Amino acid sequence: MRIDAHQHYWRFDPVRDGWITPDMAVLQRDFLPDDVAPLVAAAGIDGVVAVQADQSLAETEFLLSLAARHPFIRGVVGWIDLCAADLSEELARWRGNPLLKGFRHIAQGEPDDFLARNDVVAGVAALGRHGFSYDILIYPRQLAAAEQLVARCPDVRFVLDHCAKPPIAGGDITEWQRGLHRLARHQNVTCKLSGLVTEASWSRWTVAELVPCLDTAAEAFGTGRLMFGSDWPVCLLAADYPRVVSVVANWAGRLTASEQASIFGGTAISAYQLESRHGS
Repeated sequence: MRIDAHQHYWRFDPVRDGWITPDMAVLQRDFLPDDVAPLVAAAGIDGVVAVQADQSLAETEFLLSLAARHPFIRGVVGWIDLCAADLSEELARWRGNPLLKGFRHIAQGEPDDFLARNDVVAGVAALGRHGFSYDILIYPRQLAAAEQLVARCPDVRFVLDHCAKPPIAGGDITEWQRGLHRLARHQNVTCKLSGLVTEASWSRWTVAELVPCLDTAAEAFGTGRLMFGSDWPVCLLAADYPRVVSVVANWAGRLTASEQASIFGGTAISAYQLESRHGS
């Protein structure tokens, strides 16, 4: 089963979706499963993971409602208040939905030490106890805090989104490389090959700029802990869906068939337990 491990959907709301700034005008409309389904099929992708873009319980409900109607959405990464007093009760309730695989908080918008805070660590640990994964969305400067979180939650399945956003447009990825290697020492972390085209110049990026980042991720995590994600529709700022798929597929063409199968399915299936159901 070939998996795209990172897609977003929304009905555009200019107030709620204020992060979509005027320079992102291409994203200022609705993006729903029917819009991408033909592209997914044409790329030979069998299933996708829908990931939260809004920090609300309504977002989790919205994505689950879409997944219930669109079988190609194999799992959902929702949002939950990690520091809520009733977190355990909420997680117990969510376990009843087999399509909900994990949660994410947009930590890139938080102070750099956010993921190392005791209350956040306790909340993420609770996710693991209830069988859920946690997606890490950060900038390179937050890798140290992410490593502290991961070290303190050895029983949680972590997925690093967008390779921790290497500063491709800035040109110097040295510090990012060091931080990524340190995080990758923890075997409970997998990494998404996603979101790279939008870290480069949207209008002038080249494949040659992305290859060092893909190579670094492979060196740090090993190909068995990498997964492909398109980051559709955000990727449209810099590339269409077929182009994003082809970049990773062409790069992975030098790998063995089993390594390619891991990147385009196996890792995501394992990390998100896409073939299992919570409580089963």
